[in-house]
Amino acid sequence: MGVYEDLGLTPIINASGSVTRLGGAPMSREVLEAMTDAASESVPIEALQAKACTEIASFTGTEAGIVSAGAASALTLGAAAIMTGWDRGRMESLPQTDAFPNEFVVAREQRSGYDHAVRAAGARLVEVGFNEIVPGAGVRRTEAWEYEAAFGPNTVGVLYVFTPDSEPPLAEVVARAHMHNLPVLVDAAAELPPRSNLIDIPATGADLVAFSGGKSIRGPQSTGILAGRRELVGPAFAQLVDMDDHPALWDPPKELVDIERFEGGPPRHGVGRAHKVSKEEIVGLLTALRLFSAGAYDEEVAGYRPRLERIAGALESAPVTCTLHDRGDGESFPLLDISIDESAVGKTAFEVCESLRKGSPPIYAGHGKLAQGTLIVNPLHLDDASAGALAQRVREELGAS
Repeated sequence: MGVYEDLGLTPIINASGSVTRLGGAPMSREVLEAMTDAASESVPIEALQAKACTEIASFTGTEAGIVSAGAASALTLGAAAIMTGWDRGRMESLPQTDAFPNEFVVAREQRSGYDHAVRAAGARLVEVGFNEIVPGAGVRRTEAWEYEAAFGPNTVGVLYVFTPDSEPPLAEVVARAHMHNLPVLVDAAAELPPRSNLIDIPATGADLVAFSGGKSIRGPQSTGILAGRRELVGPAFAQLVDMDDHPALWDPPKELVDIERFEGGPPRHGVGRAHKVSKEEIVGLLTALRLFSAGAYDEEVAGYRPRLERIAGALESAPVTCTLHDRGDGESFPLLDISIDESAVGKTAFEVCESLRKGSPPIYAGHGKLAQGTLIVNPLHLDDASAGALAQRVREELGAS
């Protein structure tokens, strides 16, 4: 019996990858041991975040960084920092922001439910551009001049959601924003790998960049990174950490805070208080970041394609078409699409996916293409045994056992 069985839960076969709803990525033994060691003693969290600042800055080529409670937390803290700077009055007022600039310009096609993290800090989003391609109404995408045309007296910054296909290029948006002394906050939560993005995205001149710590970095699932200009990371840190210290004793880390910015004492608990990060999580994230940056997971990644090929081979006689997608960069996870001949099976992909979840063992396949009749298999959590069980269960559901 394991810990989940003791709770009356049945562990699943996770074929969806590092998704939050299934607990993120698997952590290495080194990360788990580091977290256990961190739990055995106490240190000031401010001092620990200062050490994290130095390491994150080194790995990202930025001035500063902090460990946040996930990438969404990094976006909330980043938006808060951009709106308040070092102003304690503004920090105290969040998320009430009517008294000062609070608008972030964002491309309409980059909107999603995840930008609630920015709005949670009290920011308003001002959309630009048209998502013409989705409704088949045109071929143009958002252009850099449209951001600039939307800048006004209440604009405080730009929100940019980075993907390999994002338009206009981030560097162009940064250039337009900086012409007006406006910072750019980048959501790059899932943009690792490649490892080079740790440096390449901030190198565009973006002022703050948010990465997930619990996906490809394989740190604790509820961790993230906020990296960028110290002038903004500092206020984010000040709204994150526990400020219940006597003003006469408060000695903030110089890596993150110029104490003269807070003449008379520290701010009170900020909007980030609910985003606090434990010492174990900070240490775990830093350990995982070192491993990720050193390529420690590459050998493991190399074994994913053969495992997916074996799954595809086991389904050759089933009424499906298997397609392997592999960037071939040695870092990215290959993915396997299992496209179901729904008319031959007599079931939709939705029904097969649901049956897999409810079966024994429960299997959670990627559901991003169910509307196209396709299951997605992400190999991150699979070993030979679970991959074999997955193939057998799919065959059973398709009537090919």
